[in-house]
Amino acid sequence: MPVHAENYQHLKKELGENVTLVAVSKTKPVEDILELYNLGHRDFGENYVQELVDKEAVLPKDIRWHFIGTLQSNKVKKIAPFVYLIHGVDNIPLLKKINKHGNKWNRVIDCLLQVHIADEETKHGFYENEIEEIIKQLPNGEFPNIKICGLMGMSTLTDNLEKIRYEFNYLQELYKRNSILAAAYSPFTTLSMGMSSDYKIAVEEGTTMVRAGSLIFGQRNNQQE
Repeated sequence: MPVHAENYQHLKKELGENVTLVAVSKTKPVEDILELYNLGHRDFGENYVQELVDKEAVLPKDIRWHFIGTLQSNKVKKIAPFVYLIHGVDNIPLLKKINKHGNKWNRVIDCLLQVHIADEETKHGFYENEIEEIIKQLPNGEFPNIKICGLMGMSTLTDNLEKIRYEFNYLQELYKRNSILAAAYSPFTTLSMGMSSDYKIAVEEGTTMVRAGSLIFGQRNNQQE
């Protein structure tokens, strides 16, 4: 299915200059990504490590690749040389593994801490007190090859818009509070929340990054992005 260019242009205009759009290109062919690339887009998000590695090998090198899926520690090494931003860091062992491979490649890898804001057990993430403990430990130098750029969260999959707004507002407040904690060591720049179905609420609640796939590339079956 070709890129929905009109939808893309409308979405970019709606988000404005202060919100980064990550085009979720998982399962989409290289041709679709190139079509969007030729419209000037550079930020693409992938959920599966091998698919990301295969696409990175054949697509333009100025693409900024975002890993937005659940990342297994044993697969970090495959994306460490080139990944632009890892969105869903949700446990300490994963942080340590990313730091290890960042050191190996002489890179500081940008990461977001994923916060559990939804009612669904299938959603991953740290809880409020855990986020604060990690931020407080940053000056100790435990993760010299990681830069914590901010927070990421996924809302409950529901038609209750007020519930989604509550969850995004909670994450935004958490982001502001931990931004103050992190300011001296690793200033926050990114609050990633909002997808194709709920990005408008996310923008109203202060997101700086939206992940959207179906609005740009068309619907997928039984997948949320």
